Amino acid sequence: MSAHARIAAITNRIVERSKPTRERYLERLRAAASQGVNRSVLGCANLAHGFAICSPAEKDALAGDRVPNLGIITAYNDMLSAHQPFETYPAIIREAAAQAGGIAQVAGGVPAMCDGVTQGQPGMELSLFSRDLIAMAAGVGLSHNMFDAALFLGVCDKIVPGLVIAALSFGHLPAIFIPAGPMTSGLPNDEKSRVRQLFAEGKVGRAELLEAESKSYHGPGTCTFYGTANSNQMLMEIMGFHMPGSSFINPGTPLREALTREAAKRALAITALGNEFTPAGEMIDERSIVNGVVGLHATGGSTNHTMHLVAMARAGGIQLTWQDIAELSELVPLLARVYPNGLADVNHFQAAGGMGFLIKELLKQGLVHDDVRTVFGQGLEAYTVDAQLGENGTVVRKPSPEKSHDPKVLASIETPFQANGGLKMLRGNLGKAVIKISAVKAERHIIEAPAIVFHSQQELQNAFKEGKLNRDFVAVVRFQGPKANGMPELHKLTPPLGVLQDRGFRVALLTDGRMSGASGKVPAAIHVTPEAVDGGPIARIKDGDIIRLDAIRGTLEVLVDAADMAEREPVTIDLSDNEFGMGRELFAPFRHAVGPSDQGASVLFHAH
Repeated sequence: MSAHARIAAITNRIVERSKPTRERYLERLRAAASQGVNRSVLGCANLAHGFAICSPAEKDALAGDRVPNLGIITAYNDMLSAHQPFETYPAIIREAAAQAGGIAQVAGGVPAMCDGVTQGQPGMELSLFSRDLIAMAAGVGLSHNMFDAALFLGVCDKIVPGLVIAALSFGHLPAIFIPAGPMTSGLPNDEKSRVRQLFAEGKVGRAELLEAESKSYHGPGTCTFYGTANSNQMLMEIMGFHMPGSSFINPGTPLREALTREAAKRALAITALGNEFTPAGEMIDERSIVNGVVGLHATGGSTNHTMHLVAMARAGGIQLTWQDIAELSELVPLLARVYPNGLADVNHFQAAGGMGFLIKELLKQGLVHDDVRTVFGQGLEAYTVDAQLGENGTVVRKPSPEKSHDPKVLASIETPFQANGGLKMLRGNLGKAVIKISAVKAERHIIEAPAIVFHSQQELQNAFKEGKLNRDFVAVVRFQGPKANGMPELHKLTPPLGVLQDRGFRVALLTDGRMSGASGKVPAAIHVTPEAVDGGPIARIKDGDIIRLDAIRGTLEVLVDAADMAEREPVTIDLSDNEFGMGRELFAPFRHAVGPSDQGASVLFHAH
């Protein structure tokens, strides 16, 4: 069976599995849409509160049912480089809406934390939960029932998935996502990584490390490596939530502003008041979700999306599983080499042909569904373009290049970097896990070595500094799952494990925690479920147990007699240190209610 036919079969399987929840979802969506313009159901006092600060002309317009009103949900803050550009967007959107005969209001703000700031810090234990909190906060903003469409301003790790959950929860409204773009290229990512490893070995000091980091993260926009934030932007484009060609245009450029204005005007055109009504919940269906997964594999995207895509799909009544993701990985070739899967950054990816070229190549072999709805109003073929600035300051689109401008960064479908995607699922007597192998050398796709068990990142770092890890081993870092401590990213482990691997040792990581989109050259079986705090098999591992991680066969096993493992009592530890400080006490209900990783690690959909 061809890859095209197998992808169609997986999509149909998801459709069949999702029928009960998807049908209920669509019934509710259509009931909400049938009520007509939302403001028409508001009482006079309600409406007066909703437009109290508007101009007389705007009040006249909003008092009727004919002028659309856009609700802006913004993740702006000026600490987070990727979101700082959003400061000026509401004014631009309001002006563009007015020019097109509509109105726009900021409906609400949502939190936007930076995982780069909180790495290895207590605040990181709020990060994963912030996704569901963002969805709730956006829901509060849209609950005023004043809006005919929503514009979502968000870029980074948990923010976009949270906003997508909100967009689908308000699926009777059209929704467009407006990006801010990546920062310009700074210190090459491989040089940044080299300095990090030198620091881990004690060969450079904090001053040299800070200088390198500051040259890497140096201005407005998304970090330029291909982590979760830029994976988010890829997803929004390939799923049809972005305007074509808009994902990776730098902030502060005329084209960036033109794309923002265009998105605002397009949002007005797809409300129920026009002829192209495109409610988000109808637009995003099983085919759109599969396109997102395919894009993730083709670009070697973030491991975080093995959880986020599951949760996002569930918000639309769609039941996506890790098995679906794993099977799609076998069918989709890797077409992009962007750090940490290569030396290039996302600006180089954009210059090589970007999303337009990528989508064109995937369409050639039917690896993505073209017959989807998008905010642009056409199928995915309309996204095989290069967005440029026209002479009159508007956006013009030209066909994407026939050949990649840099085949070392962006490959054709005929000559991929590898035959399958960068993400794989692992199964075995330790449960289920995720591994990202697009940056892992082939000779390290299988690791069999004794376990060394740790209960924190710091324990491993201390052992490394004390010279106790100069050998082959699998680092088992447990009690890092959603219920234990919010599942923080464990990037403080990357430099020491990278150093040990470079010294010639065969090392790997096994954890119920996360490594995210920056997962690199060390084999890492992550998101292990059941997690240790639930008594999963990872809680029964002892120092010296032989662990076999096989990314080729997709297996994860401890080579211990089954009867012996069954007799062992799961280890428990005191987790009280994770419960207070930096807001962690406020998130206790999330830790208690969260579902497992393979179900999206969500507090919103676990009960369903």
